[in-house]
Amino acid sequence: MTTTTHDAAPLSTAPFPREDARSIARAFLPKHVLGNRYDYYYTLTKLRTDPLYPGVLQALRPTTAPVLDLGCGLGLLAHALRADGQALPFYGVDIDAAKIRRGRDVAARTGLADVRFDVLDLGAGMPDHRGSVAILDVLQYLTPDRQRELLDSVIAMLTPGARLVIRSGLADDSSRSRTTRITDRLANLAGWMQERAKCYPTADGLRTQLEGAGLRTTLRPLYGDTPFNNWLIVGERT
Repeated sequence: MTTTTHDAAPLSTAPFPREDARSIARAFLPKHVLGNRYDYYYTLTKLRTDPLYPGVLQALRPTTAPVLDLGCGLGLLAHALRADGQALPFYGVDIDAAKIRRGRDVAARTGLADVRFDVLDLGAGMPDHRGSVAILDVLQYLTPDRQRELLDSVIAMLTPGARLVIRSGLADDSSRSRTTRITDRLANLAGWMQERAKCYPTADGLRTQLEGAGLRTTLRPLYGDTPFNNWLIVGERT
């Protein structure tokens, strides 16, 4: 698999240091000592083991455009942005109403400024937005046609200097790709992900669509120490 690389800066492929991860994850502690700590331990583990957020934060630093997070889950990206000193207006949407409710509660309780969350089924329509867009671990839950339609829609949202930031497992014949598919299936069976993965995009397909729309495009592996075939794809509207 080849990459198209325009950014000179090396991509951050390490997860957050342990104390930085704990500092961000503390926002998800329950209000009461005996409350459910599932979200706290999930976010703490995610931040300590997955290089996703350091890579995404690096991709968004050059822009001040508002960011739309499609499939935002609990809104962890908003917390990571603020911890990184990025004050971008944040708008998160997700089909999972329970996660959105918890995300709103945590953001309000911790005083995150300029953030909002909505329940939204991307199959039913797109939110009104102009700026940058993050699509993190979402594309594989859509059919190939719906992936192309979604990307066309979000590319149209990008303002000059804004960025489309995608993290996705990519389809190829590697052992990493097989591990990614198996893990996503287990996440669905366990109930953490409501949707079952339908189709993993390819590097060539993403590159062709983004560059065809005039975006300066970078595709780079974001494995970290994980066994997954995760890549960071960044398209910039120049």
